[in-house]
Amino acid sequence: MGTGSRRTRTGRLVDTAKALHRRAESRFPLITHLADRMVSVNIFDSATRLAAQSFLTAVPLLFVVAAYAPPVLRHQLVTSIRAVFGLTGPADAEIEQVFQPSTGNLRQATGVIGGLMVLLSATAVSRALQRLCKRAWEIPRAGTRIAPWRWLAWLVLWLSALVLQGPVHSGFGLGAWLGLPLTLVTQILLWWWTQHLLLGGLVRWRPLLPGSVATGAVLTALTVTARLYMPRALNRTLTEYGSVGSVFVLLSWLIVVCVAAALSVTTGAVLAQEPFLSGRLGSPPARRDAPVP
Repeated sequence: MGTGSRRTRTGRLVDTAKALHRRAESRFPLITHLADRMVSVNIFDSATRLAAQSFLTAVPLLFVVAAYAPPVLRHQLVTSIRAVFGLTGPADAEIEQVFQPSTGNLRQATGVIGGLMVLLSATAVSRALQRLCKRAWEIPRAGTRIAPWRWLAWLVLWLSALVLQGPVHSGFGLGAWLGLPLTLVTQILLWWWTQHLLLGGLVRWRPLLPGSVATGAVLTALTVTARLYMPRALNRTLTEYGSVGSVFVLLSWLIVVCVAAALSVTTGAVLAQEPFLSGRLGSPPARRDAPVP
């Protein structure tokens, strides 16, 4: 009797939860659809994996680029990193020391084979971001193979955008009044092309626009926040704990950025598939609206 009674109560609770979900979906469809998509994407797990891959593979790729890039390009890379994070004091000196040693020593530390391995390993970031985009758009794994060259193409895009961040943030020397809107436009275009590239054209350009705008706006706001928070945090941890402390600060910031990007991309996909936008954008139907075969 005890076991049967517990099963009965559990069944009632499940039925009640389902009824509440249906009622919420009828009254607040957008909120429930967004919550369901967040659960299916597994936002925080996906974002944390993306941040870890970025830290473990993309950051070493910067050292390889610094090893073989011409001095002008290497200097521009340092300038852009400094501009993105607003680095000053010990943190600025640390980044200068890391990326501006003698070229020969840096090349010996990496090596050609090591450089190629780092480049191939860095595609893990592209693959993690691709999985996030596919989950956000409910694209099944089966039958949706996407050419691996897109992973390398995204890395080239990311590196190029990073190198150009310095001039963009400064408004090409004209000041923040131009730099901020330029950063916003650049981020929107970057994420628009990122989704289209990594999804292999499975979703057309127009439906990808809401997510690109949302992601670009959120990451632009985080860029402003980074210039206020990162210099102080990095300088404090470098003083108290040395280089090890800066690792935790950088990884924590990457997690924040990746969570923001994952939330924005997923929210954009849900908005694009809602009735008030799907017809105008030509969005693919959400799985809940797809016709049953």
